[in-house]
Amino acid sequence: MPHRDDDSFELPAQAVVLASDDRRAVQAFRIGGSAWGLRFPLEADSATVVDEEARATLTALEPWRECLLARFTALAAGRAEHTATRAFFTRRAGAWEDRFAYQTPAYEAAVARMGLGRGQTALDLGCGTGRAMPALRARVGGEGTVLGVDVTDAMLAAARTGRCDAGQLLLADCTRLPLPSGSVHGIFAAGLLDHLPHPRTALREWARVSAAEGTLLIFHPAGRAERAARHGRPLSPDDPLAEPNLRPAPATTGWRLAVYDDAEQHFLARAVVAG
Repeated sequence: MPHRDDDSFELPAQAVVLASDDRRAVQAFRIGGSAWGLRFPLEADSATVVDEEARATLTALEPWRECLLARFTALAAGRAEHTATRAFFTRRAGAWEDRFAYQTPAYEAAVARMGLGRGQTALDLGCGTGRAMPALRARVGGEGTVLGVDVTDAMLAAARTGRCDAGQLLLADCTRLPLPSGSVHGIFAAGLLDHLPHPRTALREWARVSAAEGTLLIFHPAGRAERAARHGRPLSPDDPLAEPNLRPAPATTGWRLAVYDDAEQHFLARAVVAG
């Protein structure tokens, strides 16, 4: 929306102001989950300005304007994946636990294969309602740390309702974890890796936060063939979890694949930090 620098405009009632300063009440804003706005003087076109000093200033600004708008566009595009994920899971968060409660024993059995010890730190990435967190807590004990990480606040709210004693919850991007390097002993990731736009970026980040001999368990409570049949499609050779695709990925991201188990009733891949 082009406007003069001294123009004023009112944002819709549902807009959220992201940045402001003493001169302008709105510098950047968000509307809903999929629209962002950035205010920058678009009249910075030297050809339309008569005053020579102002023209020189605006001429100097023009490349910065293009750079700023390009970076803001890239930021908005990068958040689009999170926006879609949040929109999908926010609508389903309230019923998620009841719908999938029957899978809890499968989660417990998968966690048991991680080899966690008491006093260690475990992450449940893409934790949703936190179904794996009680099992992780049982493995690391009261002296250990369990952290559930998800990008959708509504899912974390559902986890807080029933699993607040199992561990701490963190709203964060699993590909940019606010955790120190080498601080985690076990990572549980259920139904997550194959839904990420850049799986290898995620694997590198998970390796960064993992301690020596740390464990990663990639899990789904149904095998690849069963899930494909459920959705009425054949198995895809491009599936990130297909063995020819998954096996080389850990080797280039700081992991060593130790177990690949694509059974009818579950999918499970266990990797350890490459030494």
